[in-house]
Amino acid sequence: MKKLVLIDGHSLAFRAFYALPLTLKTESGKFTNAVYGFTSMFRKVLEDLNPDYIAVAFDKGSKTFRNDMYKEYKGTRSSMPEELREQIGYIEEVLNGYRVKQISLDNYEADDIIGTIAKQAEAKGDVATFVITGDRDLFQLADKNTTILYTKRGITDMDKMDYDGVVEKYGVTPRQLIDVKALMGDTSDNIPGISGVGEKTALKLIKEFDNLDGVLNNIDKVSGKVLPKRLEESGDVARLSYDLALIRLDTPIEFSWDELIREEPDFDRLLKTFTEMQFNTFSKQLREDNEGYDDIEELTTIKIDSEDALKSLIDKIKENMCFYFLLTTDMYLTIAGKDIYVLEQEYYQHDLWKEILADKEIEKVTHRVKRVLHRLLDENVLLDGVVFDTALAAYVLEPTVSSYKISDLIRKFDLQGASSGVDALDESFEHQITNLPKLHSLMQDKISEYNMDQLYNEVELPLATILFNMEQCGIAMNREILEKIGKELQSQLENIEEEIYNIAGEEFNINSPKQLSEILFEKLELPVVKKTKTGYSTAQDVLEILAEKHELPAYIIHYRQLAKLNSTYIEGILPLIADDGRIHTTYNQTSTATGRLSSTEPNLQNIPIRLEEGRRIRKAFVPGKEYDYLLAADYSQIELRILAHISQDPILMESFNNEEDIHSRTASEVFGVALDDVNSELRGRAKAVNFGIVYGQSDYGLSQELNISRNEAAEYIEMYFDRYKKVREYMDSTIVSAKEAGYVETMLNRRRYLPEINSRSFHRRSFAERTAINTPIQGSAADLIKLAMVKLDEKIKEKGFKSRVLLQVHDELVLEVVESELDEVARILERTMRESMNLSVPIKVDIKIGKNWYDMVKL
Repeated sequence: MKKLVLIDGHSLAFRAFYALPLTLKTESGKFTNAVYGFTSMFRKVLEDLNPDYIAVAFDKGSKTFRNDMYKEYKGTRSSMPEELREQIGYIEEVLNGYRVKQISLDNYEADDIIGTIAKQAEAKGDVATFVITGDRDLFQLADKNTTILYTKRGITDMDKMDYDGVVEKYGVTPRQLIDVKALMGDTSDNIPGISGVGEKTALKLIKEFDNLDGVLNNIDKVSGKVLPKRLEESGDVARLSYDLALIRLDTPIEFSWDELIREEPDFDRLLKTFTEMQFNTFSKQLREDNEGYDDIEELTTIKIDSEDALKSLIDKIKENMCFYFLLTTDMYLTIAGKDIYVLEQEYYQHDLWKEILADKEIEKVTHRVKRVLHRLLDENVLLDGVVFDTALAAYVLEPTVSSYKISDLIRKFDLQGASSGVDALDESFEHQITNLPKLHSLMQDKISEYNMDQLYNEVELPLATILFNMEQCGIAMNREILEKIGKELQSQLENIEEEIYNIAGEEFNINSPKQLSEILFEKLELPVVKKTKTGYSTAQDVLEILAEKHELPAYIIHYRQLAKLNSTYIEGILPLIADDGRIHTTYNQTSTATGRLSSTEPNLQNIPIRLEEGRRIRKAFVPGKEYDYLLAADYSQIELRILAHISQDPILMESFNNEEDIHSRTASEVFGVALDDVNSELRGRAKAVNFGIVYGQSDYGLSQELNISRNEAAEYIEMYFDRYKKVREYMDSTIVSAKEAGYVETMLNRRRYLPEINSRSFHRRSFAERTAINTPIQGSAADLIKLAMVKLDEKIKEKGFKSRVLLQVHDELVLEVVESELDEVARILERTMRESMNLSVPIKVDIKIGKNWYDMVKL
């Protein structure tokens, strides 16, 4: 018999959409997870079933004849996610490329189309039908000629459900499933059924009375007291539910069997779609299917197990003056991407090999160079001459990806031997090292295409080695001071705890939201601000509101602040002080979309400075042995200066060029008072507006920041834009550009893709718009300090200074210096940070010096 495959289009699209993550998208931010998953399932169906006929049925509209029968039909369903809706057209285009008949019909559902064609296939007599769906409603179509393949998990796992399978699973025939649903209803389709009747009861009734009519005609024989009454009262509802659940087999569709014959794909059209969707694996397979070639060459693995073998390898490297390597337990390397060399640990510690690794003239390409530097140093091996890091390149090209595993990159760029599956990736190091040269070439081309050469080659790549050195250095800690601060904090916590108990009139667990809630809202009868699933909220914002009405919430806020300081920055840091008396944080270079660095173990980016108790923790950060001072350099209001440069707003530029206090000037402009009449309150409000504008803050956000009404906050923002017109123009034009391009860029062309910038969801679109406004500013500030770090490192090495950079915290660099170098290092530091980028306004750098990070004075 010939085979007919009928695919439930929207059902499979939904299945694919929810089976695969939204992180599957093109570099421009276009979502592709549903298209990729649907295409994978479709290709598997073609391969496994090899059909003679094939068609895909789609729902045409949201309303059908069933809505005329029952207007609430499917009324509880949420609308299709916008991220899926925008992919349906591409799914249809994939099917067009495969020359597959697509059928939809006004007033009917895809189920009805599938049922009608399956019925006609049965009448034809020589056709076996296979229905591909994620909807169990279609089980009612199963018979001797029709098999349902139900996608139950992921995108490839299917259950086979034929006539015997339905009987075995449910104990009733496929057609009796309609009677079952008439009784039990269906919440997903909002088919009412009979209240209180579930699947178990419905199956039991149909097994006993054969069909719905049999049940309703024999209510007196139904056991129980409640059920017969419900059947009596809701018989008409059950019959309506039957009509709603029944798949029609006689829809007025027009097609010929010739239209359903499976054809060869339209190669050019399909290739164009796959290319646009960046489905490189599918593109490659399509070319292979149509042209036929073997691109997987025979690989040779050579073990370096003798000094002679090592010398032979070194000769080849010196001839090429470059090689590619990955560091595992052993070292895997290749010179031309064909032969693979494996060096066991004892050989990459060999003096001859150490010379190769340390030779900066021999170019090297690897993956995660900072991690490699640490590993090699643990083996007392130095590395120089790394000209490309594929992990850093991947981050520069697409900064919002959560992982930059080399196997993922091989799949993304669809390289030799890459798996066609979504989950099954070749993780072998042989596979990875042979693809490393190709990754290098493709990524370098992309970086150049996007004008990111300076960003990558002059900032990110050299910075990796600088961060490695900073991590190795660490920063000295005075353990005694840290322990003393910890004891003082603990004493303060005990005093506040006692005061809290006195005010509350009883002891309770302050850290228990439930017990705190009982004290605040039941005992003290304070007004409820916000509810949660488990009770009343005691979150920070709630306590801040309640603190205006009662003294206890203010004590709770202070208690929490001190408790976090103690646990995170005292108890959290003390165990991390190494044997050398220093803490060695880890800098994450590929973790933020804006280009900012982050740090972990401990997180030195978040050492608190707002509370005096938090600032005092910096007393424990001191210069190490043989060093005399800590030297700190901090960019002053750098994001506002970058905003002035990017927007070219004349008032902002004039203010910075005249070295005015920018917040006082803004207060003068926005609130219409003379500069000399600006008081601290007005300046504080202007400061909030300034930084709110940089981050695209809404009137609601500003109202919360300043504790004013939303209307007043909106008025502030409007007054700001009325004076700083070029800032508004920058914001508006940036959003327009982002909507067209799908991304924004920093001054060094660092991209951030914004896939939700055109979303129909107001909240998602608004967040993307705020991100579009902020990223060129915050990202350019990140680029600036990174570039300054690279230039400063060059100058410190050039001068042969002993002084060195230890920390980078947002817009601040911290060095430890010797007294003899202090003046010159300070001058070089200030000048380098100031001159690393050219802005239309002056860049100001504040330099401070001290015996610890807290007691710093301006130099």
